[in-house]
Amino acid sequence: MTYSILGLDPANGDLGVAVQSKFPGVGGLVPYGEADVGAVATQAFGNPRHGTVGLTLLRCGATPAQALDVLLGGDPDERRRQFALIDRHGTVACHTGAELHTWDGWAGSTSGRHCVALGNGLAGGDVVDRMVATFDASHGCLAERLIAALESGERAGGDIRGQQSAALLVVRRDGGYGSLDDRHVIISIYDHARPIDELVRCYALHRLSYFPSDPDKLVPIGPELAVELKTLMAGRGFYTGVLDDSWEAAARRRFELFLGSENYDNRINGGELLDLEVLADLRLRYRHPESPSSGDTAAARGRFGDSCRSTERT
Repeated sequence: MTYSILGLDPANGDLGVAVQSKFPGVGGLVPYGEADVGAVATQAFGNPRHGTVGLTLLRCGATPAQALDVLLGGDPDERRRQFALIDRHGTVACHTGAELHTWDGWAGSTSGRHCVALGNGLAGGDVVDRMVATFDASHGCLAERLIAALESGERAGGDIRGQQSAALLVVRRDGGYGSLDDRHVIISIYDHARPIDELVRCYALHRLSYFPSDPDKLVPIGPELAVELKTLMAGRGFYTGVLDDSWEAAARRRFELFLGSENYDNRINGGELLDLEVLADLRLRYRHPESPSSGDTAAARGRFGDSCRSTERT
């Protein structure tokens, strides 16, 4: 009882999957992806080999439709499977086994521009239709479009059994931490009353900790900001000097240490420029007593800031 969406951003080649299910730990079962190759979602009585072997087939030059045929040909339980593939060109293929149509709820898929949505045990076909429509109409990066589509599917009725877990996977060549691997976004909500909301919150935290600064959101640290930043640092025990409006080398060094302690590692730039997304997050957490706690950061900031063979039914 699961719904998911696979998508490609043709502008930069990002590939990804977002999924929600009334089943724990769906992130460890459904999404697979490889940068510059493709993505796969395998659900219902999911077969993880459809993910790993599917990517291998795509890497070797098979189209999604050809890969699907190969995978079905070697799977005696294909009537209970549901899976989809998307390649680096945005071409998609999807299979919904005949047995899934005998389960409670609706099962099937629909495709759009560079995307495909699929699900089983759903409130109706409108769930996947809304997901694709939202993906097609939304802007921003692939991760945000996939999350928006997932939210739209839930608003359309989602899984008839409710919610439990969710996950987001986006792969990008050299798009991981420090540009040292391809895991651009990997977030898995194992068990939560509102897993999509938690996915949104965790993605906002991921952006701040893992993504570098947007050059358009870097500003010089003038006198007013110097006083504010020194006050923030003093409140956290990182600065003991005079709270004046100068931004001397010692203050810049303490600011770098402060940013590191707050997990803004990829937003550190020498202490001469300030990332406005970082400033907004710091203000929310530390400046005002009535501000939300760090656990509510994403919601308060306005979503994303300024910007195995399985024997279980999933």
